[in-house]
Amino acid sequence: MTFAGLNLSPWIVNQCQNMGLKKPTPIQENCIPKILAGEDCIGCAKTGSGKTLAFALPIIQKLSEDPYGIFALILTPTRELAFQIADQFSAIGKSISLKKCVIVGGMDMVTQGLELSKCPHIVVSTPGRLADHLESCNTFSLAKIKFLVLDEADRLLGGHFDEQIKTIFSALPQKKQILLFSATMTDTLDKVKHVASNKVFMWESNDDTGVATVKELDQRYVLSPSDVRDSFLVEVVKTFRSSNKDGSIMIFTNTCKNCQVLSMTLNEIGFKNAALHAMIKQKDRLAALSQFKSNHTKILIATDVAARGLDIPAVELVINHVVPNVPKEYIHRVGRTARAGKGGMAVTLITPHDIKLLHAIEDTIGTKLTEYKVNDKEIVTMLTQISVAKREAEMQLDETDFYEKRMINKRKKLILEGKDPDEIEEILKKKRSDKLKKNKKRKLAEKAS
Repeated sequence: MTFAGLNLSPWIVNQCQNMGLKKPTPIQENCIPKILAGEDCIGCAKTGSGKTLAFALPIIQKLSEDPYGIFALILTPTRELAFQIADQFSAIGKSISLKKCVIVGGMDMVTQGLELSKCPHIVVSTPGRLADHLESCNTFSLAKIKFLVLDEADRLLGGHFDEQIKTIFSALPQKKQILLFSATMTDTLDKVKHVASNKVFMWESNDDTGVATVKELDQRYVLSPSDVRDSFLVEVVKTFRSSNKDGSIMIFTNTCKNCQVLSMTLNEIGFKNAALHAMIKQKDRLAALSQFKSNHTKILIATDVAARGLDIPAVELVINHVVPNVPKEYIHRVGRTARAGKGGMAVTLITPHDIKLLHAIEDTIGTKLTEYKVNDKEIVTMLTQISVAKREAEMQLDETDFYEKRMINKRKKLILEGKDPDEIEEILKKKRSDKLKKNKKRKLAEKAS
């Protein structure tokens, strides 16, 4: 099957060829004709299977036949994924002067409002920020959109975004095509079917192996005591580097603080890296991602904001610094490597407390992880250096305004709950004071020891 055989216009087929796309992937081959025929569509396939183009190509073709703005709305759970999707629309729609805008948190709302008022063809957004715009201004309308896309639909419909989704859906026309795509959709399938119309085409990757991850992915584990996890992480990186000096590495951890501390620690001991998490300003998040994509930085340390959908072909190793609590998040994390038929490796650090989580992941993905051998003697030699670097990183972090954004968000939440702002300020002051006292005690204890 070729792109020309999917009822796509010759100019779109040429654009695909110019981008190096020779033939459609299974999800594209099955979903594109149905979307062009006007059917709602649910597509579920492994990470790296070309889901974005499965909805972008038919939307752009329909737009070229009847161009107006706002033609399509694409919702996605993370900011970085929103920018990536918008870039792919721009690349395919360049020859028809496609106009798009990205509406996400962390950016200036006034500027975004002006962009929306100019009625771009494609709006790519996270639910929270778009709901804010709909509730605060009337300079744009979503009442004439032809397409609504939920990318990573299982996450969007999993409960976390319910209020925002409700606000957005109330602004949409009753007649529209709904397209839902994800790599893991089984647990929210009933909800997804309810959102879509009665006549909906559903396609799931027919993989006889029963394995939820691609066969090109080499999945390993390293057993580690919980108190020296960072040292084992460094040794995994060193072991990988001994046979692959230039391969890009993504390291996933569980919280914003752990992500920042780990990034500062590794930078201190000579492993240059960039951090990506929700407490970083949006422009800095995009800069970190850009540095990593362009290979200027070989290591990216991230929370799960980078786990879904991001297409970075050069990633050769994914390390789970902390085992994810939900098996499907493991699938999304390790899906950042071994994409589009290329090989890749994923190594997960397992402590004695994580054995049940490991078994749950293995049951979900339908395969067993094998051990990744590291040199225990090397780990012993660097324990002190890493421990000291980490303590210094934690102290430096405590002296910054790292938690200021979280405090602002807490204040906003309390105000929305109808509580007195002055009372809120007292609560926040007490929390800051208690934190400073705690840090002072810790520093004194550090000096004494």
